[in-house]
Amino acid sequence: MTAGSTGSVADKLERYRSKRDPDRTPEPVPDTPSPTPDGNAFVIQEHHARSLHWDLRLERDGVLVSWAVPKGLPADPAINHLAVHTEDHPMEYLTFHGEIPQGEYGGGTMTVWDTGTYDVEKWSEREVKFVLRGRRASGRFVLFQTRGKNWMIHRMDAPVRDPFPPLEPMLPTRRTKIPKDAPDYAFEFAWGGRRLLVPIDGGRTDAAREHPWLRGLAESFGSRTAVLDGELATLGGAELLVFYDLLYDDGHSLTARPYTERRAALEALNLTGARWQTAPSWPGEADPVRQAAREQGLPGVVAKRLDSPYEPGPSKSWLLLPP
Repeated sequence: MTAGSTGSVADKLERYRSKRDPDRTPEPVPDTPSPTPDGNAFVIQEHHARSLHWDLRLERDGVLVSWAVPKGLPADPAINHLAVHTEDHPMEYLTFHGEIPQGEYGGGTMTVWDTGTYDVEKWSEREVKFVLRGRRASGRFVLFQTRGKNWMIHRMDAPVRDPFPPLEPMLPTRRTKIPKDAPDYAFEFAWGGRRLLVPIDGGRTDAAREHPWLRGLAESFGSRTAVLDGELATLGGAELLVFYDLLYDDGHSLTARPYTERRAALEALNLTGARWQTAPSWPGEADPVRQAAREQGLPGVVAKRLDSPYEPGPSKSWLLLPP
């Protein structure tokens, strides 16, 4: 299928209608395309279907020419994203949001992620070059067809987010005594588990290759990017991922920020699930935390300087203390 060439005006929506029963879906199913085919609206819809993706729709000749973009619009021109060209949608879909019943085509929750107008720079059968002017999405992009029927989308502007930091954990240095300036530290349990950094981009994480249950966590982030630092610990006979730091959030690297800022950003995410939690932290409370660690049979306590940046590798800003 080629961009904007799904047939004559009269049958542009034939493929769309063939996939939907108006008695079984809340989606609009009009008989004909829009009678005013000269607009320049766009919409991006976040679609939690069988697999999370974002639907990019550009108004063209009375319909919304559509692509499903599994990882959303690229934020960096160095990385192109797959864009699956789908059937044209009716103009009524510009504001559609709701729950498409499971079992129906595209079953799942759909929300409007952004909407606005766009300017066309080029529109051909194999390439669509355009400028988005939305609240969340803006800039120059090009959709281009690769070999076969696949398409890709490329950002033509400068990056709009920081690069991801190296996925190398910050490690504590062993000490036997509580630091004299204990009020300048936060005290946390040492869990005795396996360290795990979780990068999240486009509602997906590479960590799910080894731990498939993390797919639900990544999808819950939607278009928000993040790098979480945590530990796989065994608590009460069950494996739990406890998070205690945030290296990257919503397009911004936090590694140079002090621990207090990173910790506040982590807690604001409210990461609570059946298999993951946010680890507790107690600024300045060395003795009560050590006592609790002893009572729970934990291997120790980690003291973290409140003003410390995130430093990959061994660091004297984090201290591993015996319980």
